[in-house]
Amino acid sequence: MLPYNDIWRFHRRVLNGLLNIKTVVKFHANQEHQARLLIQRLLDLTDRSNPFEGVKEEFFYTMATSMFEMAFGYPLQGKNDPFLREAEQAFHNGFRAAMFANFYVNIFPVLMYVPEWFPGAGWKRTLRKWRAEKMRAMSGPYEWVKERLADGTAQPSVISAVLQDEKVYSSLDPEVRDTTLEQLGMIFYAGGTDTSATALVNFIAAMTLYPDVQEKAQRELDTVLGSGVMPTISDRDRLPYINNIVLEVLRWRPVLPTAIPHVCYQDDVYRGYNFVKGDIIFGNVWAMSRDESVYPNPEEFDPDRFLDPNVPSLPGFGWGRRKCPGSHYGESSIFIVLSSILSVYKISKKKDLNGREIQPEIKDAPNSLTLELEPFGFALKPRSSRHRQLALEAV
Repeated sequence: MLPYNDIWRFHRRVLNGLLNIKTVVKFHANQEHQARLLIQRLLDLTDRSNPFEGVKEEFFYTMATSMFEMAFGYPLQGKNDPFLREAEQAFHNGFRAAMFANFYVNIFPVLMYVPEWFPGAGWKRTLRKWRAEKMRAMSGPYEWVKERLADGTAQPSVISAVLQDEKVYSSLDPEVRDTTLEQLGMIFYAGGTDTSATALVNFIAAMTLYPDVQEKAQRELDTVLGSGVMPTISDRDRLPYINNIVLEVLRWRPVLPTAIPHVCYQDDVYRGYNFVKGDIIFGNVWAMSRDESVYPNPEEFDPDRFLDPNVPSLPGFGWGRRKCPGSHYGESSIFIVLSSILSVYKISKKKDLNGREIQPEIKDAPNSLTLELEPFGFALKPRSSRHRQLALEAV
């Protein structure tokens, strides 16, 4: 996590310029293409008795592919691509490091001065190893872009655009320029891959438990777009119920229930609360999502709650200057994937040998900064033979 300094301001300036509500439109075509590839790949999972792990992996891969192409112009070479595996490892290391219960140094910063050889200080060696893995994950795709720029084969991307525009990076100290741009590239992956994929798994859970919501959404898609028509991001304004499903997915199971912890860099007073420099602050998004004065019956998945214009969306993307600059991109990614799935597939409860529905148990996975779910049972099938053909012809 960067402190509030010149490098942080550089990152925000670039990200806000690229990902604001107007400029993010140029990424929509790639988001739609990746959603259609996903729809095709999901066909291979429809015969599985328990497709959870496969679907989760496909969500992750879809989001990772979008991020790598946007950030670096790099097409992933499958799920075992070395750049992807290194980024995935570094990302999960970072999430484990951010869990306060995992490392006492998060609570008692004075422990950072304990030498590595001291008994009980093995965590320092672990963090040193993780830091080296993070540096490899950041430098690999960045150097790949530089090599492609040198030989004239670079594809359009955020990093290639920045490297070709001296006005953008001229404010950076040459000694930290490469590291800063490496971090910028990895921010796209870290901010948009695991979080969006987790939200989509939560969407599957909601559709499994609430078939009436799914049926209503599919009626809207069929009525507005026509049966057998794949949605595009430009259809969002015509699909209010689908949009409300996106909002409710983000509220019902907040991906970051305690947000990202931050440290106060100066003394402050907020609404009568005194904060001292060095205090660790959590934004309790989970508590907000369960506030019955704002969201009645908060445990229920109810997209219609957002028909009331006075009901706010949950601030799942953060607040103030630390708010996620990719919120517009993230919402459109979730929209195009879940609307495409609803167009083609039916998600339902599994059935036992007697044909009775099995109620799935939705449980949180332990020790995860994101609100991940443990595997649960569901069935994924094309809505009809015509919809199966639609999936085959999606790309």
